[in-house]
Amino acid sequence: MRSNWLRQTSTRLRLLAFLLPVLAIETAAGLWLTRVDAVASANAAYDRSLLGAIKSLDLNVSTASGGLSVELPYRLFEFFQLTATGNVYFRVATADGLVEIGHADLPRPPRPLQENQPVFYDAQYFGESVRVGAFMRALDGTPGDAQSQQLVIQVAESTASREQFTASFVQRAAVRDVLLLLVLGVSVFLGLAAALRPITRLADLIRARANDDLQPLPGGDLPSDIRPLVEAVNQQMQRTEQLVREREGFIDDASHQLRTPLATLRAQLDYALRETDPARQRQALRALSDGLGQATRATNQLLALARSDAALVQPQEIDLGALAREVALALLPWARERGIDLGVEGADAPVPAHGDPELLRQALLNLAHNAIEHGRPQGTITVRVAADRMGFSLQVVDDGPGLPPELANRVGQRFAKGRGSRGSGLGLAIARSVVERHGGALRIEPAADTATGTCATLWWPRP
Repeated sequence: MRSNWLRQTSTRLRLLAFLLPVLAIETAAGLWLTRVDAVASANAAYDRSLLGAIKSLDLNVSTASGGLSVELPYRLFEFFQLTATGNVYFRVATADGLVEIGHADLPRPPRPLQENQPVFYDAQYFGESVRVGAFMRALDGTPGDAQSQQLVIQVAESTASREQFTASFVQRAAVRDVLLLLVLGVSVFLGLAAALRPITRLADLIRARANDDLQPLPGGDLPSDIRPLVEAVNQQMQRTEQLVREREGFIDDASHQLRTPLATLRAQLDYALRETDPARQRQALRALSDGLGQATRATNQLLALARSDAALVQPQEIDLGALAREVALALLPWARERGIDLGVEGADAPVPAHGDPELLRQALLNLAHNAIEHGRPQGTITVRVAADRMGFSLQVVDDGPGLPPELANRVGQRFAKGRGSRGSGLGLAIARSVVERHGGALRIEPAADTATGTCATLWWPRP
């Protein structure tokens, strides 16, 4: 449900929904890195201050009296304590701890000290967080009871001031980043509104058009990334306009093709009703039956043509041999009535193919019907099936008079028929529409086996 809502929202809100979480995560990561850098910078600055205090103490350490003494410059130490804005502690002792001055219980370094290498670490002292600096060097002499020849100096200060500095720095950075995030979000929103304004204008232009206006949309002043969409819409409008014209032409031609047979049937029926001679009345009724058969076939062909143009192709595995035998058996009575030898070749074994069986059956049925209708009486018609690595084919070969010259350049066009033809001129158009829906083509060629015959081939490629 939430995903549907997201898909139905505007582009601006969707981009903001994608961008703002990413920007928020980047802001949080930036604040964390800022805090890490602030802590490191504060430690570096305050550690230098601790090292200065250690050096000041070191300069005032003396063993001249036989013991360990520190001539502490109190003013300098008080100034250091003032700048630290917190408590300051120190310890000066021998490495073995037998002689020491200051706060003897200061936390020891986490690892052994190396001479002349200062070490800085965090610790707890009387429940307070402190930063401790430790330094060790060699002594000129051994003071008192001490046996160690090394001096250790420790200075500690409260971390309250540096924590306050770090918190203040991070807080300012957070306010800055949040304001930047808000400004960026508003800028993205306004920028998208400006960038999408051409699409809004385009939508308004389309809404203002008349229902029958299929002129191409203007795209010259549109952004380059929107022009492909406009070009695709224009191509679709061109296809729609062509389809509308074909539909209008089909309706006009179909109405003409049906109006004429119906008018003829009405005239024949009126003649039969007026005729009193039984022989002539039977003759009129026979003509009426033939005309009704032609009108019925023309109507069926119109419906088949409309279905071949609009129906969804549903390809599946089929046997071309079984399909050819089925069509031949359906037309065999009519072929025998005209004395035509109707046979099938290439179907002794299954011929597997891929296609829509209902549409292909209609196409082959129309080709075979045309061959019987226009072929030579007492002639021969052969239905052939074949398949190779390129594709599949269905052929209807006859030994009739061949294609009329006036139809040579109009093969496959709707309502194209020769002089004296009693058909509707839709058989080849149906076959062509079906095979083109399969990605193939219809070919009408002179038959190679006879001197005058015709070979009609449906060929379509393998998927």
